[in-house]
Amino acid sequence: MSEQPAPSPAPAPAAGASSPDAGSDAGESLPPGSPLPAGIAAALKRDGAGLVAAIVQQFDTNEVLMLGWMDDEALNRTMTTGRVTFYSRSRQEYWRKGDTSGHVQWVKSVALDCDGDALLVRVDQVGAACHTGTRTCFDGRAFDVVAGPAN
Repeated sequence: MSEQPAPSPAPAPAAGASSPDAGSDAGESLPPGSPLPAGIAAALKRDGAGLVAAIVQQFDTNEVLMLGWMDDEALNRTMTTGRVTFYSRSRQEYWRKGDTSGHVQWVKSVALDCDGDALLVRVDQVGAACHTGTRTCFDGRAFDVVAGPAN
């Protein structure tokens, strides 16, 4: 499957807004037409563009591979196809990791953080995760820091 053009994600609803789709304990309304189960959609805290950060981690080594962005549709595709799909903020379209590079990310699990504003997508990465060709998007990019004690 190749990259699929799509319209921009819907903006996040205003705080305190309600809709018939919102769960009774949801603090925000659900985006119109969200393909996600209501409980998941209600738990997500999206940015102003309707996106949530998705941290991608190798499932067996715990390497942090990359950070991408997902809207409800990208998350739904990730959860239902076994392949990771992101929303490109710059191109304003969906893209599935590996469709052009062959460096596929096979989904192993998806979790939501305690605040609802970040996803942890654990994958089996085939090849390089970074578009620069490195294993992770963080290879060779560490800063010199003063490390704190390991208590």
